[in-house]
Amino acid sequence: MYRSFHLRAAGLTLLLAAVAGCSSQKTAIYEHENFDDSGTFSRNYPVSDTASCEAARRALLSQGYIITSSDPKLVSGHKSFQQTGETHMEISFSVVCAQDGNTNHRSTVFANALQDRYALKKVNNSASLGVGVLGSVSMPIGSTDDSMVKVASETVSSAKFYERYFALVELFLPQEAKKAAHIIEKPKTDLGVPEPKPAEPAAAPAPAPVTPQPAPVVPPAAPATEPAPATPPVVPAESSLSQPLAPPVEAAPIAPSAPAEPTPATEILTPPPASTLPAPTEPIPALPH
Repeated sequence: MYRSFHLRAAGLTLLLAAVAGCSSQKTAIYEHENFDDSGTFSRNYPVSDTASCEAARRALLSQGYIITSSDPKLVSGHKSFQQTGETHMEISFSVVCAQDGNTNHRSTVFANALQDRYALKKVNNSASLGVGVLGSVSMPIGSTDDSMVKVASETVSSAKFYERYFALVELFLPQEAKKAAHIIEKPKTDLGVPEPKPAEPAAAPAPAPVTPQPAPVVPPAAPATEPAPATPPVVPAESSLSQPLAPPVEAAPIAPSAPAEPTPATEILTPPPASTLPAPTEPIPALPH
């Protein structure tokens, strides 16, 4: 009994240690920050910091962003997106321009986009009635208020999203600077909504075998029959002079006719058919007087 108690305690201790070890193996989110020079959030331009920030501001304005702060070296703006009837998304842009070295001909633009998601929440409110003696009494009559509540906030890390933005900034740089740096003109692009994170590719299904189908038999075309020529309607010729109408012919008087005598009906007598019964063999007695 004493040994079994110690064995159970030792097993429970080992189980707790294993669970603690598994929970400690989870990597924190901030461990994914490598702080490497990937170039996703920054670009270099052969213009001053003021000129690069002006180009960044114009790029945001061209896409419908509302500018909330316009400093010569700092630009902030936001744009709203209504995805569904109950979800809402807002992107906040922050651009900082810094001068490179002592020269006034190169600068670095740092851009950062924050994505906030909101959801529709309904709150039920009940009415209350205050009475001096009884206090406050809640009434069943109430109302429902709808409000958007922030449910998520995340920094946009899509490289394609920032590539489209920085390509748009190049279009608004001064023409002299672009010619000196041999920057090729590119068509304007729409920033749009950041792309979702790519999912793991699923295994492609095997292609179905293709069964050859016989060619459809086309019946020979029937020769086209020519329509018969239409016969023009015959129009009677009108006489050049009008003819006078002849007076109507008087009808002859009707003479009374003699009544017809009825013809006597001839009665036709049909003889009875011959009997097929055999003749009697015994004499028929006479009738008594």
